[in-house]
Amino acid sequence: MKSYKISMIGLGYVGLPLAVEFAKHYPVIGFDINQERISGINQGHDSTLEVEDNNLQSVLTKNIPVGTGLYLTNKLDEISDCNVYIVTVPTPVDKNNRPDLTPLIKASESIGKVIKKGDIVIYESTVYPGCTEEDCVPVIERTSGMKMNTDFYAGYSPERINPGDKEHTLITITKVVSGCDDESLDIIAKTYELVVKAGVYRASSIKVAEAAKIIENTQRDVNIALMNELSIIFNRIGINTYDVLEAAGTKWNFLRFYPGLVGGHCIGVDPYYLTFKAKELKYHPQVIDSGRFVNDSMGPYIAKQLVKKLIGAGKNVMNCRILIMGTTFKENVSDIRNSKVADVYNELKSYGVHIDVIDPHASSEEVRKEYGYGLVTSPSGKYDAVVVAVAHKDYINLQEDDFRVLMDEKGILADIKGMYRKRIKALTYWSL
Repeated sequence: MKSYKISMIGLGYVGLPLAVEFAKHYPVIGFDINQERISGINQGHDSTLEVEDNNLQSVLTKNIPVGTGLYLTNKLDEISDCNVYIVTVPTPVDKNNRPDLTPLIKASESIGKVIKKGDIVIYESTVYPGCTEEDCVPVIERTSGMKMNTDFYAGYSPERINPGDKEHTLITITKVVSGCDDESLDIIAKTYELVVKAGVYRASSIKVAEAAKIIENTQRDVNIALMNELSIIFNRIGINTYDVLEAAGTKWNFLRFYPGLVGGHCIGVDPYYLTFKAKELKYHPQVIDSGRFVNDSMGPYIAKQLVKKLIGAGKNVMNCRILIMGTTFKENVSDIRNSKVADVYNELKSYGVHIDVIDPHASSEEVRKEYGYGLVTSPSGKYDAVVVAVAHKDYINLQEDDFRVLMDEKGILADIKGMYRKRIKALTYWSL
């Protein structure tokens, strides 16, 4: 197989782990426009904690590698000798939940300036079916003056990184690959097979690979939305949702999904890419849109339920102090992108309450920059309510006495993930 020099465009949660694994077999140049991110990685530490320090340090080089190794840069001319370009930039949505392709378009423009005849471009960013061939490749063609399938080749291999998961990692998850023709598909498949121990699955087309990725997260989103809707119903009935799910789960074919806040850069975003494409094709996706509405409404719902509990306890809401434990989008990660804990905070704040937020994994500076509130280093004084919003491992083993020291006798514990429902006897307890 031909010797390749790979350029990884984007060094975030997806790009850096992939660059490190490829760097054990190929010369790899990691490209990112964020010099601060590059400087941090060059010090031998990944702030996202997706790559262990010793693993990262084993491949880092200070010069463009001739053999194996990983070199980092923000200079476009330094990736011009590469012949494989892998794009792993974010694909967010705008304030109206419409796809924001700006990072993808800019990455494609950059590639168009350096691409050469025979080169291969592989996109990994989650997009709607058709985006690679209809939105990204034309940018490369326009910028470079070349044509796909004649001068260069393209493929799509969706990322399947699960942040914070040390069991299901890049090398242990089957990699879906696709190409613009049979030859490019074969090259892309064999390239990934070197680093993915679980093997690859060759999709029949680029659009199929794009669709396969986006329905993975859409399926989870819809199922979690059902659980969230059930939790609203069961709350009105007066029974605990987790007790119901535990009972229902004794049947072998019951799907184990749970209610909760659905944020992050995948499940909370990707379905909007699919619904955008569907509406472009004159179809209104009712189930997917309904699921998104339910999940996006859960932060304010949780806050309002807590306010009702405070009023029911005879408290003056405007004089209440509330502690929120956890503000990342999921447990045991530092990632705060699209965290729905911010929705809980903002809704509670609208009632005039005082709120402290703690999180052992998040950066106070990043939280303040993104959401407008900072973190306290530790709880102080007595709180009228404690909201455990994220199931960090740091919180799992807490007992009722741990919460009682934080609250007065009429304190309320809101346990979003239902972790403590069998441990709380004296405190007023509520969960989804």
